[in-house]
Amino acid sequence: MRPPGLPRRPRPTGAGRLSRRPGMRALLLLLSLLPAACAPPVCPLGTAPWQRAELYFGTTGVDEAAWTDFLARSVTPRFPDGFTVLAGRGQWREPGSGRIVAESSRVLVVLAPPSAGRLAALEEIRTAYRARFAQESVGLALSPACAAF
Repeated sequence: MRPPGLPRRPRPTGAGRLSRRPGMRALLLLLSLLPAACAPPVCPLGTAPWQRAELYFGTTGVDEAAWTDFLARSVTPRFPDGFTVLAGRGQWREPGSGRIVAESSRVLVVLAPPSAGRLAALEEIRTAYRARFAQESVGLALSPACAAF
């Protein structure tokens, strides 16, 4: 209860009213960060906003000649301006058994201006690899980048 004689505090309206609710504060904060998360990066002088795509290929049962042929037939025609391949070692949990499987891997890195056609080309490469080498999946990671060549 308010003691007699004290003025009544005005009730907040609009966004101020929403920000007094605990769950709404978190939502408002998240929404305020959304434009920055979706915006292209602010790049230093001499670079431009591009997109970095990484494809993760398990290579168990894929010899060097088959990998080289796959690059020549499936990757180079889609990204003739260039790409990088890194050798790696990774692991994953087998869905049925829960067993941890370790294997050698390759990471294909492509830097290019973002476009819908580029995303389609990446998906075509993933599909071709899974079909050709009987793989369960090919990982894809996309991130903004600043690049110059």
